[in-house]
Amino acid sequence: MTAAKVVDASALGALLFGEPEGERIADRLTGARLFAPTLLGYELASICVKKSRAHPEAASELQRAMGLFGRLGVELLGLHPGPVADLARETGLTAYDAAYLRLSLALGAELITLDRRLAAIAARYGSGAAEL
Repeated sequence: MTAAKVVDASALGALLFGEPEGERIADRLTGARLFAPTLLGYELASICVKKSRAHPEAASELQRAMGLFGRLGVELLGLHPGPVADLARETGLTAYDAAYLRLSLALGAELITLDRRLAAIAARYGSGAAEL
């Protein structure tokens, strides 16, 4: 059976944009069925824009990398904002990070993130997240 994993923007951004942690992320995602809240695409677009502004000479390459997002087969799921807001208040996370955690808990799936704080909180909630 294929394992379900929830992947956040920090992890997928590292993979798409060639950051040093990208290879570790690729290893963790190989063979998994990937899920994320619908906000993932916007967060990746934001990362791409920030990197493009900081490195205008790499803007075309970054945009090509962004284009690979659709080929990764990440299933984007909508979440009701009420439970996300509740979880954000309860944990002190941003609503964005709480959305990834909420989806992870709802699916019983491991959360793949490079965000140490999010990983620590997810581990306390039993999502199976591990700090990478």
